[in-house]
Amino acid sequence: MNKFDIAVIPGDGIGPEVIAEGVKLLRVLSEIDKTIEFNFSYFPWGCEYYLKHGKMMADDGIEQLSKFDAIYLGAVGYPGVPDHISLWDLLLIIRQSFDQYVNLRPIRLLNGAPKRLIGAEQKDIQMTCVRENSEGEYSGIGNHLYKGKPEEVVIQNSIFSRRGTERIMRYAFELARKEKKSLTSISKANALNHSMVFWDAVFDELSEEYPDVATHSYLVDAAAMLMLTNPKRFEIVVTTNLFGDILTDVGAAIAGGIGLATGANINPEGKFPSMFEPVHGSAPDIAHQQKANPLATIWSAAQMVEHLGYPEHSENIIQAIELTLQEGKFLTKDLNGASSTNEVGDAVIRHFKSLY
Repeated sequence: MNKFDIAVIPGDGIGPEVIAEGVKLLRVLSEIDKTIEFNFSYFPWGCEYYLKHGKMMADDGIEQLSKFDAIYLGAVGYPGVPDHISLWDLLLIIRQSFDQYVNLRPIRLLNGAPKRLIGAEQKDIQMTCVRENSEGEYSGIGNHLYKGKPEEVVIQNSIFSRRGTERIMRYAFELARKEKKSLTSISKANALNHSMVFWDAVFDELSEEYPDVATHSYLVDAAAMLMLTNPKRFEIVVTTNLFGDILTDVGAAIAGGIGLATGANINPEGKFPSMFEPVHGSAPDIAHQQKANPLATIWSAAQMVEHLGYPEHSENIIQAIELTLQEGKFLTKDLNGASSTNEVGDAVIRHFKSLY
């Protein structure tokens, strides 16, 4: 019996509703595979917690989370709490404290998902973005001087270390080698004459160690255009924290919508827990109404299951999502359906059980 302790942070808005469907599926998985047991512990942290306590999480929150095998996050964001507080005081603290330096975002047009991009087929949109997740443009280093005065100055620094750059690229190269796919680096060296020139140089150096991996490099503006006009160019993509954040939302748009967009924040060495989450917002306007699409959250559960060592179960979860999309009977409004969050979750579970 493999027992996994999972920290659940449902978060704000629709977070608790969608996370409940993912937890429900994981409980079913443990019923199907008796060698797996999930123990869930819930934490009420997020923006609503902030409005009550003046902080996004408990003072010893990182210490509490460090004892778990994985973290399952719903959504964060709430009216009245600035976005930079919700991001920096919860999500980025967790990512950086636990050295979750790989942000893994599948941009995959699932069978049955809406085709948002005219002329693109399911086989054309099958990429994985490996986003650097610990430094770069989101290092948080800078200053704000002379606030409110005519000479006001704001400085925002980006930090690119050789260690951080090499390790994210090696992860991407190893993934490309394992999956026998090409690897594309995306940067902006023509304008960012220090950080991105360095990024490109490191990529070229590592390319020599992986002669079996076909490589390409694009400027980020050209890459954004090509994702829309010729997405099949991309298989495995490696890029910086900021560029990855933006491009993966473009990827979500061409792969069926934000309700199908998932992400994993991974510490590959397993020294710290990794965190799994849908990448949509908290959508407070539809919270507590059972209107939210839970499929991205369920897909993030599949990423968690794979990370914990069960790739076959993970693929079955994804296949169950595809069967639900193809069936078309139980979908939320964003996918042109009229079903509730619970009904969609139940449909996925029904298809999931049918695969065993």
